Amino acid sequence: MKLRFTPRATQDLIDIADYINQHNPAGALRVRAAILESLQNIVLFPRVGRLQNLEGVRKLVTRRYSYLVYYSADEAAGEIIVLSIQHPAREREHEDA
Repeated sequence: MKLRFTPRATQDLIDIADYINQHNPAGALRVRAAILESLQNIVLFPRVGRLQNLEGVRKLVTRRYSYLVYYSADEAAGEIIVLSIQHPAREREHEDA
């Protein structure tokens, strides 16, 4: 499986790193690395995330910093599509099934 980011997910990751970088540049690198590490787990185990109400969408909570990664798995195409990445304090875009 390969990993593909939507433009929104790409921007989410940039925004997260930029926000943290204002207060702690080293912390921004750690958070970004932790999120990307969690995404590699999705590649290995596409069904690890919890199903959401929207069909085909799953949510994974990243290990170390608890960011919410919304994604879908297109097993026929062999790819994981990262839809968005959010901090848990923000209003949730999807609801658990």
